Amino acid sequence: MREVESVVVGAGQAGLSGAYHLRRAGFEPERDFVVLDHAPRPGGAWQYRWPSLTYGKVHGMHSLPGMELTGADAARPSSEVVGEYFAAYERAFDLRVRRPVDVRTVREGTGGRLLVETSDGAWYTRTLLNATGTWDRPFWPRYPGQELFRGRQLHTAQYAGPEEFAGLRVVVVGGGASGTQHLLELAPYAAATTWVTRRPPVFREGPFDENAGRAAVALVEERVRLGLPPSSVVSVTGLPLNDAVRKGIEDGVLDRQPMFDRVVPDGVAWADGREVRADVILWATGFRPAVDHLAPLHLREPGGGIRIDGTRAAADPRIHLVGYGPSASTVGANRAGRAAVRDIVRLLAAAPTAAA
Repeated sequence: MREVESVVVGAGQAGLSGAYHLRRAGFEPERDFVVLDHAPRPGGAWQYRWPSLTYGKVHGMHSLPGMELTGADAARPSSEVVGEYFAAYERAFDLRVRRPVDVRTVREGTGGRLLVETSDGAWYTRTLLNATGTWDRPFWPRYPGQELFRGRQLHTAQYAGPEEFAGLRVVVVGGGASGTQHLLELAPYAAATTWVTRRPPVFREGPFDENAGRAAVALVEERVRLGLPPSSVVSVTGLPLNDAVRKGIEDGVLDRQPMFDRVVPDGVAWADGREVRADVILWATGFRPAVDHLAPLHLREPGGGIRIDGTRAAADPRIHLVGYGPSASTVGANRAGRAAVRDIVRLLAAAPTAAA
């Protein structure tokens, strides 16, 4: 059985930030910690983004600690830009990410250690830095009649670009950045688009800089402190009002309609009798934290979320969640990785066999 001081689960922004700070704290990869990632290549969730989401369209991407992302071509797909950047980062700091490795469960082990069971065997660890993000848990709302729809339904996680929707009538559900990006891309191809959201969209002027990111993070923290499921950071930042969005509003592409009440075989319908015919319903309805592998540890609160103090799970200080709740943004993930490692170093230093 392999034993380490810390296991990092996930090699997206949060996981790489945590691994970087572990190295700075004197931990050696493979000897003191391992980084496990289930993706086939570097890039975290970015590698799955659709090709038409170019780097210039990205909603607030911050560089990883210790190595800036500079000179990126705004016209290149973000999946390529960020994937290459993450790969270079892993090499530069010798993080030795193991992939593809699926973490199946984390449970109580022996001697106060956690047992991390994976597709590549098991590790005993004294601490866990969980950075699994949300991409693997797309959220599909349920509406009456959904199973009777004769067209196609897909989620943002399955979206590959606008070309396949040529000549089709598309209903886009969701008021986040993905929903507006989908609509702007689909407009030149689709026969018709309809945008529906549960709440009226809020548009934000100005750049999404580090200060704006920190303010957004602060707005999410209270829910997590109370043990409630976290809302996304993007949900509190508003939608960027750039030139493309302004044109979409002027052209009527971003003409938001209230949420429909039910799905009918040929489209969607409202309680007042209005219907919109559709060939496709595209659910741009976000994601939920991918933390099912932590279920044996019983970390969830009655409210449905995992209560955290800083980055520590309140129910188990050996476990840190980064990229969760208030740190579910690129700037938040960077800060959380640093904070988690500080706590891990303190915890291990308090034990007589600490290696760092």
